[in-house]
Amino acid sequence: MKKIVLLLLVGIFCSFTTHTPKTIYIQPLGDVNQKYLTYVKNSVTDFYGYTCVIQPKVNLTKDILAASKTRYEASKILNKFKSNENLLLITEKDIAYRKSTSFTEWGIFGLGLRPGKTCVISTFRLKKGVTTQKMLVRLKKVALHEIGHNLGLIHCTHHKDCLMNDAKGTIQQVDREKIWFCSKCSKVIHK
Repeated sequence: MKKIVLLLLVGIFCSFTTHTPKTIYIQPLGDVNQKYLTYVKNSVTDFYGYTCVIQPKVNLTKDILAASKTRYEASKILNKFKSNENLLLITEKDIAYRKSTSFTEWGIFGLGLRPGKTCVISTFRLKKGVTTQKMLVRLKKVALHEIGHNLGLIHCTHHKDCLMNDAKGTIQQVDREKIWFCSKCSKVIHK
């Protein structure tokens, strides 16, 4: 009888102390290669340990076009799809960012709210002139980086190879960084 009561108490205690893993919803914007979606899903699960659910695609609309009308404005995408759920939006279309009307827009790889629960990434600038395998590694890094912003991380200045370094618009930084958080960024994530 004592063993049963003890096991029951342990079970109750564990049910209050176990942490259910986060779920990240992956939302394709427009047509996105299923291979990319599956790769991102597996990458996020492997790196963060989160459950990922791929949602049905939603179409891109004119209201989120950038000023140039040739690409989509990342901040408009984030505002339109802002969610209380963890949401990673992914598109194969070019995305841009514009700080304000006094700045010109520039093409980006991704943008994430910090802190927040929504981020967007694009494959468009990641696949120029490289093999599919190299593009997938870039895609993984950008996805994990933007989710890092959602988790509260800022751009890292502590270590040049940290995944949270600011790419500053160059793919060379994305290629140089490791799929790894430096000790400073890791402490923020594991608080």
